Amino acid sequence: MNERDVSRAPLARALLIALLIVAIPQGAAAFGETSRLVFVQGKYAGDWNPRPSALRRLAFEIGTRTSIATVPEEKALPLDSPEVFRHPFLYLAGKRELPPLSAAEVDNLRRYLTYGGFLLCDDAGDGRFAASCERELARILPGRTAGRIPAEHVLYKSFYLVNHPAGRTLASPYLSAYSEGSRLMAVVSANDLGGAWARDELGSWEYEVVPGGESQREIAFRLGVNIVMYSMCTDYKDDQVHLPFIMKRRR
Repeated sequence: MNERDVSRAPLARALLIALLIVAIPQGAAAFGETSRLVFVQGKYAGDWNPRPSALRRLAFEIGTRTSIATVPEEKALPLDSPEVFRHPFLYLAGKRELPPLSAAEVDNLRRYLTYGGFLLCDDAGDGRFAASCERELARILPGRTAGRIPAEHVLYKSFYLVNHPAGRTLASPYLSAYSEGSRLMAVVSANDLGGAWARDELGSWEYEVVPGGESQREIAFRLGVNIVMYSMCTDYKDDQVHLPFIMKRRR
C-alpha cells in the first residue's frame, strides 16, 4: 500500500460510517459514540468563528429531524491538520476576507476534497469572505472554476425540498460550488447560514433573519440539513425511484 492509499483510508472509513449512520434508525447505538457525526470547523489566522453557537444548533436540529446521530459539540481543526480526513463534513466561516492559505493548508485541503471530503464556506459578512473562499478554492483545485448550483440539483432535495438558498440574509439567490464530475466538493454560501442557525444559551435566536423572518430561518435550517445529508450521501437521492414521490409532494 502506497502513501496515497494510506491517506485515503481514514476518509473512506469516515464516509462508510456516515452512510451506515444514515441507514440505521434514530436511537440505535450499536456503533457507539464513534459512529456519531462530528461537525468540524476549520481554523485559520483571523476571525475563524463568527457564529460560535451555529454548528451546535445545526447538530441539534439534524439529530432531531433525521436519523443521523450527532455529537453536540463541534470540533475545531487547523486546515492543515491530517485529522480532517476522519470527517466527511468541514465548515469554514468568516466575516472578512479569508487570508491567503499556506502551502500546507492548500495541499491538505486539495487531498481532502479530491479524496471525497466536503467543504461548506459560509459568509457571515458582506460577501468578502465568499469571494476570498472562491479565490482560495481556485488555488486548492487548479483548473476548476466556481459554478452556480442549479435549482434542480440533488442538493435541494437530499432531505427537504428547498426551492432556493437562504440564510440570515438573502444576499445571493444562488449557491456556488466547485465540482468533480457530478459531485460537489465545496459549496460557497454568501447568505450567512450560521447567523440564521445561531441560538444563545437562553434559547433565543442571536440574529434577526431578513427580510423573510422565521420562515426564512426555517429554509436556512432545511438547507443546512440538505447540505449535510448531501455531504454524506452525495447523489443517493438523484435517481428516478424517488421522482414520483417528489413530484407528488411538490403539488
